[in-house]
Amino acid sequence: MTSQPTPASQPTPSRPDRTAGAIETVFRMESPRIIAGVTRVVRDVGIAEELAQDALVAALEQWPRDGVPDNPGAWLMTTARHRAVDLVRRRENYARKLAEIGRTLPEAAAPPEEPADPDDIDDDLLRLVFTACHPVLSTEARTALTLRLLGGLTTAEIARAFLVPEPTVAQRIVRAKRTLATKNVAFEMPYGPDREARLGSVLDVIYLIFNEGYAATAGDDWLRPSLCEDALRLARVLTALMPKEPEVHGLTALLELQASRTAARTGPSGEPVLLRDQNRSRWNRMLIARGFAALGRAEATSGGAPGPYLLQAAIAACHAHAYSYEETDWSRIATLYGLLAARSPSPVVELNRAVAVSMAKGPAEALALVDALAGDPALRDYHLLPSVRGDLLARLGRAPEARAEFERAASLTRNERERELLLRRAAEQP
Repeated sequence: MTSQPTPASQPTPSRPDRTAGAIETVFRMESPRIIAGVTRVVRDVGIAEELAQDALVAALEQWPRDGVPDNPGAWLMTTARHRAVDLVRRRENYARKLAEIGRTLPEAAAPPEEPADPDDIDDDLLRLVFTACHPVLSTEARTALTLRLLGGLTTAEIARAFLVPEPTVAQRIVRAKRTLATKNVAFEMPYGPDREARLGSVLDVIYLIFNEGYAATAGDDWLRPSLCEDALRLARVLTALMPKEPEVHGLTALLELQASRTAARTGPSGEPVLLRDQNRSRWNRMLIARGFAALGRAEATSGGAPGPYLLQAAIAACHAHAYSYEETDWSRIATLYGLLAARSPSPVVELNRAVAVSMAKGPAEALALVDALAGDPALRDYHLLPSVRGDLLARLGRAPEARAEFERAASLTRNERERELLLRRAAEQP
């Protein structure tokens, strides 16, 4: 009787392989703080990122041989800062630079194994956030640089997320670093009147990253969950760094509540599922609870009129509170969109308000609002304008007009999944 062969077991990773994996994990987690701490020394984010990478190379060389240190993040930080000090020493303006960094490195030759004050690290990280999202950079550059420096993503990962060639992303990052250097952008936190505008830029970049994952503007996929996760992680970090800023809490609340619907937003084959058709039992109750908590903090810290992100979070909360699409408090949502339009005028906000009005007061009144937006240049190629108009016309029984609007919307969208949905809705019109 022959014995049955036993299935081959999976090979156990060698110690060097396990160590390399641990190093990469630690570096992705710690790299934003390392880059931020080193930037305070060298005053250049591009050089700081290179020095952080040098520390990673040193870890890959030493840790497999010597073992992973007790505090790997501090080891990487110390190594990178040592190299930063060496670099500064080699510069011709050594004396001036050394005096400048003296306040942060009392003994430049031997930085402490751990930062003396964790608050200093948080301050540096916050400075890096404001630097990566500086208004001198284009929106595309801010987004790429933020994902690279703060999100820990590689150039290839950013390119895949936004469906653009890797060289394009690499060029954006290089140009962004060069612009920050040539414009002598200070590595500092803004104060006074400049703070609100600069903070708005930071929040807008994080929201843009989230939205590209939540409803992709192009490509074959309706969702890109990894981008949503990256944006949510950045928002949570910012909340910890700026606990007294209501709009930071507002953005975090908005993203938590929006992300709670992710599992219900696509069908078995990845097709889009509209809000009214979603199975709400699939909404993530933990994220909803986190969103409600963040919204409470936003309201508690808001001393005046609510900002745009707080208002949008309040709208998302209305949806999260409702047991069904029909039971949603559409009147309150329409009111909140009215407040948002007054706070941040936008034809897109008015279009969203029209949707809420259609549910609260009927499609006829909403159609008048949508038709008033038809001539706005900003919406000329915006596919959701004919999409919303098609929905309103269908509800009014004007099927031929609705079909034409859905077909027009399908011709404007660059997302293949959304195009399929819109063409299907056009074909459903009697």
